[in-house]
Amino acid sequence: MTDEPPLRRRAVESRTGDTPHHAPSALPEPEDAGADPTAGGPPTAPPDSADAAPVPLTAPREGTPQPVASRAELTEIVARFAAGSGPVALDAERASGYRYSQRAYLVQLRRAGAGTALIDPLPLPDLTVLDEAIGEAEWVLHAASQDLPCLAELGLRPRRLFDTELAARLAGFERVGLAALTEQLLGFSLEKHHSAADWSSRPLPESWLTYAALDVELLVELRDALDAELARQGKSGWAAEEFAALVRNGARPPRVRAEPWRRTSGIHRVRGARAQARVRSLWYARDQIAARRDAAPGRVLPDSAIVAAAELDPKDEKTLLTLPGFGGRSVRRLARTWLAALDDARQLPDDALPIAPTVEGPPPPHRWAERDPVAAARLARCREVVVRVAGAHTLPAENLIAPDSIRRLAWVPPEDVTDEAVRETLRGLGARDWQINLLLPDLTKALTDPDPTP
Repeated sequence: MTDEPPLRRRAVESRTGDTPHHAPSALPEPEDAGADPTAGGPPTAPPDSADAAPVPLTAPREGTPQPVASRAELTEIVARFAAGSGPVALDAERASGYRYSQRAYLVQLRRAGAGTALIDPLPLPDLTVLDEAIGEAEWVLHAASQDLPCLAELGLRPRRLFDTELAARLAGFERVGLAALTEQLLGFSLEKHHSAADWSSRPLPESWLTYAALDVELLVELRDALDAELARQGKSGWAAEEFAALVRNGARPPRVRAEPWRRTSGIHRVRGARAQARVRSLWYARDQIAARRDAAPGRVLPDSAIVAAAELDPKDEKTLLTLPGFGGRSVRRLARTWLAALDDARQLPDDALPIAPTVEGPPPPHRWAERDPVAAARLARCREVVVRVAGAHTLPAENLIAPDSIRRLAWVPPEDVTDEAVRETLRGLGARDWQINLLLPDLTKALTDPDPTP
């Protein structure tokens, strides 16, 4: 294994006229690379162009496809991608900030020999036939954990995958966004100005479709560059374990919180159980409306408005509408709903008011010194180990081990602190073998020894 810093972008091939673009390689290719012009592999970048400016990528090489919206069109796409070769690049666009659900409103795919396809999942909510066609191929996604749940809703579940964002983290890149990596490793710049667009709107503008198609245009080339860099650093096995864990767990929906209203922004300003009951009542009233409308809750009523109403407890519509966040027309129309929610909280008996939640697991770290100074010292020593080992291997500490796993281990260590006991505890907390192997035995020593430095 090498501790060298990760590879940085090399060169950009010049493009002239109408010649289709090709991503310049971030690593030297074998001598026969590029012999098959249909294979989709990038040519080797000239070694003397390392300082070349990135080339703006403004259009897909085969043009911007129109979204597939019928069963007949889907059948043709399935045949194309089944006949293609190599990994399949995938992406999905949601409408976070606009819609209540986290469903996909556009699915993008690209494969050598098949080109790029855009699929509209509104008229095509079941894509299991596509899953059957590409299921055995490796899927390439960027930040896969964001897209796997909504792809699973459509029947798309990978058997193997490569996550370019996670790969870049493991390889030690400081900037791991798709645009940053594409520029740094392949020499092309991508614009990301439609990333926060309302993808549920129809029809989708041509510029949005181009943006969506470009998100998968170079994903396989980026995968190859990162795969080579991971191999150079001796981290391919680590990545394989991480990707396998994503395949096992990535499609699971987020865990439903017992009291989601407690995550209302600004709730720390709301003092007293009765006032918190008002937050709770308003939150659930808003949530029901948001779910019914399929609108993002914040577009129905901002968190700041909930907090303001909970603090003041207005009794009439005139007072309510003077509060920040209640001035919009759609919010004013629901004034009776908000007043009814506040009245419900006002009528609650004392024994129905919110009580401090039972904390699952260890307390917040800032409380450890007060609650258990010995455990606080253990946590500090364990964190020192994680930071030191992560730095030695050019890794973000949070990718070496989940911070929550270290907190739980330090708060309640195994009764008999041995390497094997610590290994089993970490494995039970979801740590992968490569993570455990890097941290043992230093972590075991940190649980008992004030000086864990080897």
